[in-house]
Amino acid sequence: MAIASICFLLSFWLKWLFPIAWIITSTIVILLFVDILLLYRFKNAIKAQRLLPEKFSNSDDNPVPVTITNYYPFLTLIDVIDELPIQFQKRDFSYKTIIQPNKNHDFTYNVRPVERGEYFFGNLNVYASTQLRLVKRKYQFQNEQMVAVYPSLIKMQKYDFLAIGNHLTEIGLKKIRRIGHTSEFEQIKDYVVGDDFRTINWKATAKRAQLMINQFQDEKSQPIYSIIDIGRVMKMPFNGLKLLDYAINSSLAFSNVALKKHDKVGMLTFSKTIETFLPAIHKLTYLNRILEALYNINTQFNDSDFGLLYAQIKRKITHRSLLLLYTNFEHISALKRQLPYLQAISKKHMLVVIIFENTELDELISTEAEDLQAIYHKTIAEKFSFEKRLMVKELQKYGIQSILTAPEQLTINTINKYLEIKAKGLL
Repeated sequence: MAIASICFLLSFWLKWLFPIAWIITSTIVILLFVDILLLYRFKNAIKAQRLLPEKFSNSDDNPVPVTITNYYPFLTLIDVIDELPIQFQKRDFSYKTIIQPNKNHDFTYNVRPVERGEYFFGNLNVYASTQLRLVKRKYQFQNEQMVAVYPSLIKMQKYDFLAIGNHLTEIGLKKIRRIGHTSEFEQIKDYVVGDDFRTINWKATAKRAQLMINQFQDEKSQPIYSIIDIGRVMKMPFNGLKLLDYAINSSLAFSNVALKKHDKVGMLTFSKTIETFLPAIHKLTYLNRILEALYNINTQFNDSDFGLLYAQIKRKITHRSLLLLYTNFEHISALKRQLPYLQAISKKHMLVVIIFENTELDELISTEAEDLQAIYHKTIAEKFSFEKRLMVKELQKYGIQSILTAPEQLTINTINKYLEIKAKGLL
């Protein structure tokens, strides 16, 4: 077309170029009609399907497979534009490929949601063209497909596999060592070199005339609750994910591990009111109910009422239990205001307070200050970081267990703490 335009222009002076320009133009028009005929003479020559699962896993890479079938009798150039849900804020998705005649082509792309809820996919648009590339024919498939984004199912399955038989140690994720032994009796067995001589059963030894020991196992069917603060302090985002979502993902993975360890699991969420309460039950199918409850949790913009939490625990949780409290305090004064309630809870239950490190402060602290304002910022960041460590010391002073963790390490640190408490028999 550019050559034809130049020929028409130059033909004002060079008359012999005028027919050449028309020959080129006519050829282009003929090729255009040939291209249209090739693409539109076949009905439904392209088939495409987006294979979506029923649920997406929040904060994880979720694969979306796409299958395209070419029924054209010639090589076809394909351009795929998928209309992704608005939550991803991605409007430039494009995938290009070439498909042989009467062949299938499969490809997969990943999406990473950072919010729970319903995600609506729009049209799957497929543009087909011949090797002439003058015309593209548009095909549309699967308008308005919905996928529900649930708490991280992928992490739950990952830690489920690793925690069975304490495999966390083997890959270097489990940071604690098993010390002491629990008190739930399992069996009497022969003594072998290396067994703890403190567990020798002298009565059985006297009867058998050889050393016999008592073998113990982790205590089972202990009630364990994940308590999630859904107040405004849990709205803070890290790497696109709110602290609340980190807590939800962790409590789901932890509950699954605890159920596999034959413990009872329950859940409680609170802010200014008690939002959700599920009593501790040992039943594998109970995990689905926990999952559905976690799916509907949203952050409230209120200050959380720890007095109400203490009253609810006192009224509803009557047996000694392990309570994992997911919350956050940015100032030591905020912790001290709630400390009387935490002390009251810990008198009857094994309370573990989980607070988050502000990892963005670490980057600020490690940066070299170049002017007076940067020195002020760095000093304040170090003060906030020190106060976090001070909170842990303050809780330890009153006999309250705590976890200070980066948001990304929350799940593994929570499971480690649980295994440590089980190993020491503290509950």
